[in-house]
Amino acid sequence: MQIMKVDPRSLNENPDRTRQTKSTPQADALLLATIKAVGIVQPPVIFPQTDGGNGYTIDSGHRRVKQAIKAGLDEIEVLVVEAANDNGAMRSMVENIAREPLNPVDQWRAIERLVALGWTEEAIAVALALSVRRVRQLRLMANVLPAMLDQMAKGDMPNENQLRTIAAASPEEQKEVWKAHKPKKGDPQVSWWSVANALTKTRMYARDASFGDDLAQAYGIAWVEDLFAPADEDSRYTTNVEAFLGAQQEWMTQNLPKKGVITEANTWGQPELPKKAERVYGKPSKSDHTAMYLDRDGKVQTVHFRMPEEKKKSTAGASEAAGEIVVSKARPDVTRKGVEIIGDLRTDALHEALSRAPIEDDTLMALLVLAFAGQNVRVDTGAGGYFQYGQRFGRHAATLFNQDGKLAFDMDTLRVAARSVLVDVLSCRENATKSGILALVAGDAIGADGFLSNMGTEDFLSCLSRPALEASCQDTPVLPRQRVKDTRAALVEHFKEEHFVHASALFSPDAVALNSWLTSNTVVEDDDDGTPAEQDELDGDAAVEPAHDHAEEPAAAAEADEAYSEGFREAAE
Repeated sequence: MQIMKVDPRSLNENPDRTRQTKSTPQADALLLATIKAVGIVQPPVIFPQTDGGNGYTIDSGHRRVKQAIKAGLDEIEVLVVEAANDNGAMRSMVENIAREPLNPVDQWRAIERLVALGWTEEAIAVALALSVRRVRQLRLMANVLPAMLDQMAKGDMPNENQLRTIAAASPEEQKEVWKAHKPKKGDPQVSWWSVANALTKTRMYARDASFGDDLAQAYGIAWVEDLFAPADEDSRYTTNVEAFLGAQQEWMTQNLPKKGVITEANTWGQPELPKKAERVYGKPSKSDHTAMYLDRDGKVQTVHFRMPEEKKKSTAGASEAAGEIVVSKARPDVTRKGVEIIGDLRTDALHEALSRAPIEDDTLMALLVLAFAGQNVRVDTGAGGYFQYGQRFGRHAATLFNQDGKLAFDMDTLRVAARSVLVDVLSCRENATKSGILALVAGDAIGADGFLSNMGTEDFLSCLSRPALEASCQDTPVLPRQRVKDTRAALVEHFKEEHFVHASALFSPDAVALNSWLTSNTVVEDDDDGTPAEQDELDGDAAVEPAHDHAEEPAAAAEADEAYSEGFREAAE
């Protein structure tokens, strides 16, 4: 290695240089200005020609030599090294990477050059401090269309999966897709997702095939080796999906067991079993059936199922089979939307009645108990149990306190707070806030029917069936029309000046539902007095030991209960 001065015009360019992507005009102008100002700081590296010539070839520093010529320099200092066995391929690549990261396309070209010179992928990865996976990823570009490589050399790179898809396609397919997706003047970026999507083909792998080579040949399936897949797995595949599925289907037909059926997979990838079939997840019995199907990957899957025992046909079943007419279920008088409208109107009327209707104090307190027993109420409490939402009632309870934080209120304030709590709790709406039958009981108790809004509107009357709509014409001068629409329009016009409330909206709790609620919520007294079973049958006069070690506790507990009850009596008085 030595330093010498040479005429930059006498140096020969290396055709195998690593960085082949052209630099930007701005970078060249900056380098030229630097050379004119301070000269070449880092001498280019050259080596003697190996083809018998007497000149020198540039190993690294092509841009510096080119800009030195533009600057008009007659001589420049260079570093002369011996020619390497690989014509300086690895040395040039390392030197370029150390100065500035290479474009991926330039990296691929340099790696291919090293591979052609006998370097292995592992050796290249160690020398360049890259992973073997990264080296293999770069080598995928060998199968990429040159026009696409030129676009990638500009820094517009696809991701790894897109690059693999593009590289797996044939040059003819790439060329056709590139015509449709190449960059335009107004949009220099390429949608690599669109390119990869256009070149994507479904792969059916040999490891998922149940058929053998004979069926593969019969269906014209040619396996292709995926060179980029791990070496320890069978990566053979075919893109002839129809032939693959046909061979799988024929294999299932040839190997179908006794009591077996071939079925298809549904939208969720599960087999479509016969009606009333019960899938067997455990060990199948001899009487069970077998279903074979192809999953989403084309694999043959097997499941077992059990059919119910055939029952003797009854007379009713025979009549149905004979083709008797089955009467369809009649439309309800009020549709679901109508029920929801009734719930909203009931709730508004109930809240209006709770706010304005005269309510006796004993009725008001009873309503509070009913309200908190509604199905839409839970209270977070420390007394145990699972209750609901007590936080929102704090604003009503706060009105019962004075400035010193003591309970201080008059009856009027208490009544307002109680009414406000009832308004917040009781609801007839058809959603999670519904209080159930207790809201109807409360509304009936305070005459909330008188607060119901006019229901003779288009919105509500459109929710009624024809019989219910015609029944609404009673006690009115409106006569049913031939068309339901005309009858409804006449009723809407009539009730503009009248007040109409449908019978189903009245606060009239159903007796059966109320009795059912009372039955399910009535507390049944327990006759068990806590006496142990072994002592329960003894004679009442016989002396027995206490049921536990604390013989004095029952008397103390009785005294405490008596004092506790006496406190409630005094509070009530």
